[in-house]
Amino acid sequence: MTDIDTPRCGYVAIVGRPNVGKSTLLNHVLGQKLAITSRKPQTTRHNMLGIKTEGNVQAIYVDTPGLHKKNEKALNRYMNRSASAALKDVDVVVFVVDRNRWTDEDQLVLERVQYVQGPVLIAVNKTDRLDEKGDLIPHLAWLQEQLPNAELVPISALQGHNLDTLERLVAQRLPEADHFFPEDQITDRSSRFLAAELVREKIMRQLGAELPYQITVEIEEFKQEGHVLHIHALILVERDGQKKIIIGDGGERIKRIGQDARKDMETMFESKVMLNLWVKVKGGWSDDERALRSLGYDDI
Repeated sequence: MTDIDTPRCGYVAIVGRPNVGKSTLLNHVLGQKLAITSRKPQTTRHNMLGIKTEGNVQAIYVDTPGLHKKNEKALNRYMNRSASAALKDVDVVVFVVDRNRWTDEDQLVLERVQYVQGPVLIAVNKTDRLDEKGDLIPHLAWLQEQLPNAELVPISALQGHNLDTLERLVAQRLPEADHFFPEDQITDRSSRFLAAELVREKIMRQLGAELPYQITVEIEEFKQEGHVLHIHALILVERDGQKKIIIGDGGERIKRIGQDARKDMETMFESKVMLNLWVKVKGGWSDDERALRSLGYDDI
């Protein structure tokens, strides 16, 4: 990106179905952990900006929830609205797809991306896992037929392969403009939001198949006292059984969740952290529009 000699700045939506690698891509582009990741679909629930400033180029990436067909709960509808809204006012779209798998939800995203007026890049992810690179050619040809004006970029978000090419193509397509954010700012989200997301990530990773989707995390206290950052986080679930799963036998599971979250928080906030976790039952929150707004699901 060093060959660009005039200031460029703009918004770049990262879109795709759930669990295709969008948040991993954002983290590797930024060079640090910002968006939470897990193997579970629908890990990302909110649009979040990841801002990368390098020389004359400021690319403002919008990490979006995966577009998905399940719409029966207010939370699912909120995530789909967030992802769709991101396509409306951006300068470049990066459509992340799998190297050899196409689902109904990929098709759903494709149908939205086909109406985008601006430049589209198709990031074909996980290509490092292909035994034969030739196996990719028919899939690339088919993708090009679907979006004739898009440019295809084979990448590995996890390994960082070919991300420099993707970033260069993004930079070339951004409009000439002064930068919107200070050079050292990497997100629009508050530290409280990032702390809540880290706790939620550890829950999703710890619980695996047992995971109750109806969990969210509220930060009730976030206070620096001397060299120690005190964080009190409330984990909300919908049923008593979910509360028991998160706490675990003798409190072992919630202890591990807290230990893992605290380590990441100390790295992110560059401070010693004292983290306290509680679990509370709040029935029906994930299908209650008013409850969702009170919990911060109101950013579109």
